Amino acid sequence: MAQWETTESAVTRIRLNQKDGAPLYLQLMNQLKYLMASGRLQPGEELPPIRVLAERLVVNPSTIARAYRELEIERLVEKRSTHGTFVSDVGSPLAEIEQRRILIDRVDALLVEAKQFRVSTPGVIELIQERDAVLTEGNLVK
Repeated sequence: MAQWETTESAVTRIRLNQKDGAPLYLQLMNQLKYLMASGRLQPGEELPPIRVLAERLVVNPSTIARAYRELEIERLVEKRSTHGTFVSDVGSPLAEIEQRRILIDRVDALLVEAKQFRVSTPGVIELIQERDAVLTEGNLVK
């Protein structure tokens, strides 16, 4: 089994929308960044070969190649001669920015839902602290 096949479950979540308006390579880049920032794609993991991913997503291989090339420029992936494309081992500041963006989106959604339930911001903060203590005590948070 090729190493990239272990990342297949994370990559199967990628969906490109022809009607989205955003270029397909950009949609792919954003989704790969999300997978990296969320930890579903780990440093050192091999991405699927260009042709394989192009066939799975039913797009031109040049779309995948461009996304990989742009991610390489951002130092999020690295090409290893004939061995493939891998998630970069170097912690990119962009990955941290992407993580923060993801958290901001989730906090915003939580606050909107809390307002709908008539829960105050201090009440949400108290709940977060309670849950953090529970998760920390249960060794679920490192």
